[in-house]
Amino acid sequence: MAAKQSKKSARTAATTTKASAAKVKPTADIGLIGLAVMGQNLVLNMNDHGFTVAVFNRTVSKVDDFMAGEAKGTKIIGTHSVEELVANLKRPRRVMLMVKAGSAVDDFIETLLPHLQKGDIIIDGGNSNFHDTTRRTEYLESKGLQYIGTGVSGGEEGARFGPSIMPGGSTSAWPHVKDIFQAISAKVKNEACCDWVGDRGAGHFVKMVHNGIEYGDMQLICEAYDLMKHAGLSVDRMQKAFAQWNKGDLDSYLIDITAQILSKKDEKTGKPIVDVILDTAGQKGTGKWTVITAADLGMPVTLIAEAVFARCLSAIKAERTAASKTLTGPKEAKLKGSVDAFVEDVRRALYASKIVSYAQGFQLMRAAATEYKWNLNYGNVAMMWRGGCIIRSQFLGKIKQAFEKNPNLVNLLVAPYFKKAIAEAQEAWRRVIGQAVAWGVPVPAFSTALAYYDGYRAARLPANLLQAQRDYFGAHTYERTDKPRGQFFHTNWTGSGGSTTASTYTV
Repeated sequence: MAAKQSKKSARTAATTTKASAAKVKPTADIGLIGLAVMGQNLVLNMNDHGFTVAVFNRTVSKVDDFMAGEAKGTKIIGTHSVEELVANLKRPRRVMLMVKAGSAVDDFIETLLPHLQKGDIIIDGGNSNFHDTTRRTEYLESKGLQYIGTGVSGGEEGARFGPSIMPGGSTSAWPHVKDIFQAISAKVKNEACCDWVGDRGAGHFVKMVHNGIEYGDMQLICEAYDLMKHAGLSVDRMQKAFAQWNKGDLDSYLIDITAQILSKKDEKTGKPIVDVILDTAGQKGTGKWTVITAADLGMPVTLIAEAVFARCLSAIKAERTAASKTLTGPKEAKLKGSVDAFVEDVRRALYASKIVSYAQGFQLMRAAATEYKWNLNYGNVAMMWRGGCIIRSQFLGKIKQAFEKNPNLVNLLVAPYFKKAIAEAQEAWRRVIGQAVAWGVPVPAFSTALAYYDGYRAARLPANLLQAQRDYFGAHTYERTDKPRGQFFHTNWTGSGGSTTASTYTV
């Protein structure tokens, strides 16, 4: 009897919702589904900028809690069904999804479709894989709708007061969301940290690369911290170093928060809180996607890869603890020379490695633009990252200038500013890595950055021997230095291999 009554109540509620939706006069500029931290803060940000937002959440009680709490006294419209949400929206309807990436996005798209009309726009503001965004754009366009997949970076604070926003998808949809997105985004010198990136999955691709670079930046900072720790610096002394660095070329959000973290004491022990945090790092997957995509496109994004693998290595804590008791390395030795000079060397090495990381990230975007036929504006990308996002920094202004001077720049390393900066840092960079090796301190990001730099500036690498090996065991052929590129040759290395060759291909 109770079950029958419950079903009857649900039907009554649904009928009431449909009836109320039918009577609604559309007044909302945009709808947002998903009232977790990012969703709520984006809604409040939009409201602050004069936009009327209708909101819905699958757990409907969150709508009521939000309307009675943070949204109380605002123009925000709380709704209790997708149908009611859509009924409140002006045409073309704009519905933004702030839900977990993956199947939840597809589920909501299917839920929305019966309620939308030709020209309406669905926006995915989560960290979706760019391949999924390409698929969804094509799917919705085939139904006469428009789709935007946009990266939103800056965390809780950014969402509330101005994130970096990287939209892509249906180009025709951009004019309908431009005013909203650029109004709520971060501003640098009155320029919005938001612009159209490109069609299909371009927006989420650029956000993915942003996150990969973020992994690299964080790992580099951790290695700088570890080196100074092994040099005998106290946490307070390191805090002062990071705070000082934040006033110069390394001025950035991540350096700033590192200085703040190192100043924080644990309430229970009185120790610096960083010393009581377990050394195992988590990750959500965007860094891994960056590395996989780089491998697919044949781009040597080595620093981001090492940053991802460093997190993986940190995660096997029990194995490392056991190995530390049996595996030997160099005897711990005190730093020879000036501590202040070493700290300055670390700063220079960090800056040079950072340049390499961003050079690799922009190379990856260039390769993707060619592969997926995107017309990416790299200066604009750097501009979008200058404010609001996790990797925001003064440094990005230099990247923007480099691409403004030469839109066809093949690698940041050859841009005059960056070439000069690395030349000035190079001796310090090599000293720091040499010291780390002597101490037995792992610096995978520092060292792979230098290896990439040395590899990129090498006119000849030992891949000639590698190609000979491939031809020996697999008849994969090789090109010759005395013949035009594109001509392939095979050697019968053993005298009994014959002349049949394998097909030639590249990544």
